Amino acid sequence: MATSSDESAGPGVGRAELEVDGVAMVRLLGPQDRLLTTIEHEFPDVAVHVRGNHVTLEGPAEQVRDAERLVRELIQLVRNGVDLGDAEVTSSRRILQRGEGSPAEVLSQAILTARGKSIRPKTLGQKSYVDAIDHNTIVFGIGPAGTGKTYLAMAKAVQALQRKEVERIILSRPAIEAGERLGFLPGTLTDKIDPYLRPLYDALNEMMDPELVPKLLAAGTVEVAPLAYMRGRTLNNAFVVLDEAQNTTPEQMKMFLTRLGFGTKMVVTGDVTQIDLPTGASGLQLVSRILEGMDDIHFTRLGSEDVVRHSLVGRIVDAYTKYDAERQARAYEGQSAREGANRAERRAGLGRAPQDRKPRRDNR
Repeated sequence: MATSSDESAGPGVGRAELEVDGVAMVRLLGPQDRLLTTIEHEFPDVAVHVRGNHVTLEGPAEQVRDAERLVRELIQLVRNGVDLGDAEVTSSRRILQRGEGSPAEVLSQAILTARGKSIRPKTLGQKSYVDAIDHNTIVFGIGPAGTGKTYLAMAKAVQALQRKEVERIILSRPAIEAGERLGFLPGTLTDKIDPYLRPLYDALNEMMDPELVPKLLAAGTVEVAPLAYMRGRTLNNAFVVLDEAQNTTPEQMKMFLTRLGFGTKMVVTGDVTQIDLPTGASGLQLVSRILEGMDDIHFTRLGSEDVVRHSLVGRIVDAYTKYDAERQARAYEGQSAREGANRAERRAGLGRAPQDRKPRRDNR
C-alpha cells in the first residue's frame, strides 16, 4: 500500500492512495458497498473513491490521515478473519479517536467458532466485558438491549466447557412476564416455564451442535432453569449465567450469589431500564451499590455505543435515556416545589396570632 499527498489541490488538502493486496474488496467494503457508506458517514468531508483494489481518499488533510488509518485497520481486521459490519467500522473509528490501541488487535479476539461463524467482541466495551469475565469470579454485565451481554456470556460459558475449565453450564432466568399477564399456561411444569427460558435455548443452539444440545441437557452437563430452582443449592465447578437480572428482587439476588461454590464462575446480566417487577426494588440495582469495588467482582456497564443490532437500536436507547432523565428531572422539580410550598404553609401557620390558630380538639 502506498500513500501520496497532493499539494496542488491547495494548502490543508490531503490525498491518500491505498492499494489493497490479499483481501477481497467485497469483504472490505461489504455488499453493495455498504461499509463504504459507513466510512463516508464517519468522515463526511472526505471523498472516498474505489476502483478495482485501489482506494483513494481526498479531503481535509487531517481527516484524510484519520480515514487512512481507519481503512488500514479495517484491512487488517479482514486479514485476521473478522467479518466486517457496521459495528466494526464505527467501533474501530471510536477506538482510534480515543487512542485506545489498534482496532485490529482489540476486535480480533475470537471466543469460539460455531457453524463456521466466529463469535467475538465487536466493540471496546464488549472487549472489556469479555476480559473481565476472564479475570474475575463474578461479573455483572449491565446495559441496554443489543449490547451482547447474554450472548457473549454464554459464548464464554461454552468456551469454558469445551476447554474443560468447568464441568457444567447452568443458565437461569427469573420467570417474570414483560409487562403482560400470560395467564395459566397449559402442560407440565417444564412446558409452563419453557417460554421464559427459550432465548437461552436459542443461543445454545447457535453456539453448539443442535444434535448435541439435547444430550448435554439430558446428562445435566448443561442446565437451563428458572431462578427459583437455585435455592438451597451449592454450585461447584460450573459456569453460571443469570440473565434478565433486573427482574430479581434483592432477596433473590442475594440467594443466587450465595450459591457460588468452588471452581465456579458467575456472570449476571441485565438492563436496569427494563424492569418488569410489579413492586419493590430491583436486586440488580441494589447489588451494584452493595458490592461495587469488592475484589474479584467486576461491574461492566455497556452503553448505546456497544449496541450491535440495527443502528436504530442505539438511537432508540439514547432517546429513551434522554426521556427518562428529563422525566426524573421534572419529577424532582415537582417534588421540590411541593416541599417548598409545605414549608411556606407551615411557616405561615406559625406566624399567626394565637387567637387565629385553630384550637386543639380536646378528646377528653
